[in-house]
Amino acid sequence: MQIRTPLTVITGPLGSGKTTLLRHILETFPKKIAILMNEFGEIAIDAKIIQGKNVQMADLGGGCVCCSLLGEFEAAVNEIIDNVDPDYIVVETTGVAEPDALVFDIQESLQRVRLDGVITVIDADAMIKYPSVGHTTRIQIEAADTILLNKVDLVSKSELQAIEKKLHSINEIASILHTVRGQVDPDLLFGIARERVQAPPHHVHQPEFESFSYSSPATFNRQCFEEFADSLEPDVYRAKGFIRFPKSVYLFNFVAGRWELEPFTQEATELVFIGKNLSLKKAEIIDRLKLCER
Repeated sequence: MQIRTPLTVITGPLGSGKTTLLRHILETFPKKIAILMNEFGEIAIDAKIIQGKNVQMADLGGGCVCCSLLGEFEAAVNEIIDNVDPDYIVVETTGVAEPDALVFDIQESLQRVRLDGVITVIDADAMIKYPSVGHTTRIQIEAADTILLNKVDLVSKSELQAIEKKLHSINEIASILHTVRGQVDPDLLFGIARERVQAPPHHVHQPEFESFSYSSPATFNRQCFEEFADSLEPDVYRAKGFIRFPKSVYLFNFVAGRWELEPFTQEATELVFIGKNLSLKKAEIIDRLKLCER
């Protein structure tokens, strides 16, 4: 009998901490893991963050992994099994993906894998700032076997209880794990193997977010860029990428008005901005950013 490779889906809203979780798994889980990533934006920032960690990459590119890319997804999974023979396959979906179609396709079309579990990462701080749960986020929560309630250090105890109550009202079955920067015992994420029957999805995508990218060989003034980052909200909900300052390059992460910089080995500035009706603000945002070039 053929042994099926366990496959775990990591999903969750934009900026919730999926890639940070993935980096933690790669550093702490002593198994051969193959990764498929599906990003929202023209530049595959997350793939560049993960690369170099002795893992097999298959970048699915922009768009929605649960619809237009299903054929490519199946081919990528089969190619990874043939060439790498991993212990586990992890699929990180874009923050705007609805995972129900992906789960259905895994169960119906991929005979060489078995769905081990769906991990949904939720940003506790964003749940307080934006309490209305959108359509896509609700589906991501409903699909979860395990919910990682991330960034719990940024909310109060009473706020945390309110968030948990809301999550349980959407998904009564999933266990909820509290995390800071995605720090969790990987053994809690793998080996779930919950039996489920996923009905065929009948959703129609209504693009909620727009994105644009910006690349530059220039060096940027750090103080100016930090002021620029402080000014992004409310036009931009999520931004990520690499920014070159005089002494080194940094990984830039911005979510819902909160941002951070982390030293990172990269050649040049590459940034992706994501938000609602962003095409109307693109030129203005780029002009403000260019003012920081040295």
